[in-house]
Amino acid sequence: MEAVKPSAVTPSKSKWIRSLSKVLHLHTATAGIVPDDGVQKVKSKDTEERNDSKTAKRLSKKFDSLHDEELERKVALEALIAKIFATVSAIKAGYAQLQHAQSPYDAEGIQAADQLIVTDLKKLSELKQCFLKKQYDPSPEHTMILADIQEQKSLSKTFEIMGKKLESQLKLKESEIIFLREKLDESNKHNRLLEKRLNQSGQLFVLDNLQLSSLTPSNFSTVLGQTVKSIRSFVRLMLDEMKSADWDINAAASSIEQGVVYWKPDDKCFAFESFICREMFKAFHHPYFSLYGNSVSEVKRRPQVFIDRFMEMKSVKVGEYLAVKPKSTFAKFCRTKYLQVVHPRMESSFFGNLSNRDMVNSYQFPDTMFFALFTEMAKRVWLLHCLAFAFEPEASIFQISKGCRFSEVYMESVAEEAFLSSESEPRVAFTVVPGFRIHKTVIQAQVYLSQLKTR
Repeated sequence: MEAVKPSAVTPSKSKWIRSLSKVLHLHTATAGIVPDDGVQKVKSKDTEERNDSKTAKRLSKKFDSLHDEELERKVALEALIAKIFATVSAIKAGYAQLQHAQSPYDAEGIQAADQLIVTDLKKLSELKQCFLKKQYDPSPEHTMILADIQEQKSLSKTFEIMGKKLESQLKLKESEIIFLREKLDESNKHNRLLEKRLNQSGQLFVLDNLQLSSLTPSNFSTVLGQTVKSIRSFVRLMLDEMKSADWDINAAASSIEQGVVYWKPDDKCFAFESFICREMFKAFHHPYFSLYGNSVSEVKRRPQVFIDRFMEMKSVKVGEYLAVKPKSTFAKFCRTKYLQVVHPRMESSFFGNLSNRDMVNSYQFPDTMFFALFTEMAKRVWLLHCLAFAFEPEASIFQISKGCRFSEVYMESVAEEAFLSSESEPRVAFTVVPGFRIHKTVIQAQVYLSQLKTR
C-alpha cells in the first residue's frame, strides 16, 4: 500500500481532524471514555494501574503524616505526665521537709518548706492549664529526661529527710532505753530494799531451834516486830497505788478514822495501818482465825500443833508454798484476808480490773508485787497467830478505845509530837497496832494520840 503524504490531505479535512482530536482529549480527561459511534471505549489497563499507584502513594503519605502527628502528641503527653510526677515528688519532698522542721521546731525550715510546696503547687496548676489548652512542650524527649532527673532528686531529698527523721527517732529511742534502764535499776534497788525490809533482823533463823519448852514472850515480841514492819511495807505500797490512781488520801483517811487532828500530814498513814491491822488481826483470838468455825478438834488446838506449824511456815517462800498447797489452811487464810482487805473498787482503781480478785477467789494466786507483799504480810500475821496459840494459855489480844488517856503500861505512842504539845492532855485517837498479853507480860499497843475534834 502506498503511504499517504501530508500534502495529499485537504485543508478542510485536516481542520476537522484537529477539532475532533480536541473534543476527544477533553472528553477523555473528564469521562475516561471516548464516544465513537455510540460505543464507550475503556481506558487502557496500564493507565488505571498508574493512577491507582499514585492514589496509594498519596494515601500512604497522608497516613504517615497522621501517624507522625499522633506519635508526637503521645510523646508530648508523656512528657507532660512526667513533669506532673516530678512536681508531685517535689511536693512530697517539701512536705517531708516541713514535717522534719516541726520537731524539733525550726521556724526558718518550716517557712522554706512551705514556700517550696506553694511553688510546686503553682507548677502543678500551670501543667493543668497546659493540658487543657493542649500547649505541649516542643521538645518532649528533652523534657522527659529533665523531669526524670527532677523526680530522682526529689526522691533522694525525701529519703534523706526520712533518714534524718529515723536518726532522730533512734536517738529518742536510745534516750528512752537509758531512761528505762535507770528505772529498772531503781526498781531492782527498790525490790532489794523490800526484800531487806521483809527479812531485815526479821530473819527467823534466831528461832530455828525453838522448842515449846523454851518459848518466851520475847520470842513473840520478835515476831510481832517483824509483822509490824511487813504491815507498814504493804501500807506504803498501797498508798503509792492510791496516789497513782488519783485517790483523795485525806478523804480516805477520814473515812477510816473520823474526827482526828493529825500532828503532821504524813501521819495519815497511821490511819491506813490501823485499818490493815484491824482487818488482819480480826478473829486472831480464835484458833486458825475461825476459818473452820467451832469445828476445830481438840487435837488441832494443842500448843505443839501450833509450834509445829510455826516451824513449818517460818522458812518457806510464800509464793512457792501457795503454788504447791493452794487449798491449805494458810491459803484459805490468805484468800479470806485478801477479800476483806482489798475492796473491789480499790482493786479496780489500782489495776483496771478484778482479775486478781477472781483468781484469789478461786484459789489461784497472782504473781504480782502487790500480792507478793500482801502474802508476806499475811505470813507474818499467821506465824504470830501460831506462836500465840503455842503458849498455854494462849496469848490474848487487846486494843485501846478511842478517847482513853495515855498509859505507858498498855500503850506506846507512834507520834512523839503528842508529848510536845502544851495544850490539854492528848487522848487516844485510834489504835494502830493491837497489844498482847502473855501470862503476866504485856506487849504495848501502838496508838495515835491527838487532840480530838469536838462537835
